[in-house]
Amino acid sequence: MRLATLQDGSKDGRLVVISPDGLRYAPGPLETLQSALEDWDYAMPLLAAIDDFPHELEKSALAAPLPRAWQWLDGSAFQSHGDLMDAVLGITKPKTDKPLMYQGLSDKFYGPYDDILFNDESLGIDFEGEFGVILDAVPMGTSAQDAFKYIRLIVQINDWSLRTLAGPEMKTGFGWIQAKPPCGMAPFAVTPDELGGAWRDGRVCLTLNVDWNGKRFGAANGEPMGYGFHELVAHAARTRNLVAGTVIGSGTVSNANFREVGSSCIAERRGIEVIDLGEPKTAFMTFGDRVRMAAIDEYGRMPFGELEQKVTRV
Repeated sequence: MRLATLQDGSKDGRLVVISPDGLRYAPGPLETLQSALEDWDYAMPLLAAIDDFPHELEKSALAAPLPRAWQWLDGSAFQSHGDLMDAVLGITKPKTDKPLMYQGLSDKFYGPYDDILFNDESLGIDFEGEFGVILDAVPMGTSAQDAFKYIRLIVQINDWSLRTLAGPEMKTGFGWIQAKPPCGMAPFAVTPDELGGAWRDGRVCLTLNVDWNGKRFGAANGEPMGYGFHELVAHAARTRNLVAGTVIGSGTVSNANFREVGSSCIAERRGIEVIDLGEPKTAFMTFGDRVRMAAIDEYGRMPFGELEQKVTRV
């Protein structure tokens, strides 16, 4: 099952169910995705029973599946990305056997075709392609194995970053505020069964194609996550309850053979250049630049739809 949210002038939009071909929709039995998540046992059978999709879907009407969330927690679960980012930022992190995670801005998620507003293109504007999960309420102390049952939906995310600000903020030891504007989401949130065999061991085993200004920039696969989403959920819930609607991200999708498959963010490409050439060569985004992201399955389908966003001056 694939769910989406239509813009209707409200902050949370209108929940709809998407047809199997992705071209039509039917209104959901609850007004918003958040309300469905808070009463999933009631909402899920009603949503799944919908098989008539009377309305044609217009891309311009789509908001993020969850336009705002109670909580956004982003991991960094791909080792190759972490190593390259350390090279870019000049950071040596202490060794740990726990996932890396920070709490980010969650009161807004950009829609899949929204223009992304910035006030200064010198701040190192960068896209970051990743996957995420949307949770039911998770009790404190939930184990990784038990965490699977709280993963309700899977999403594709563009985690926008301002790289000029990221390094200095990280080095304070407190984390990101200015360097992390709102993320974007691809149009469709999908139930795990929708991915079939591509949902394995808490990982989205799909290739994420990333195009920058119409040229392929990366095609990394989500399978090599160092920690599965079930493990990220357990990490986040170790000392607190997680409310229904919490979103947890994988961090930038990255593969060890990055020279062959490319990258899901510019900073990673710059890290490769630091290693290979001694200094970064690729510039960050400028006003008017576009990024497109679409995860592709073995049949060439896009389970999450496509995300295409333009960098725009405020």
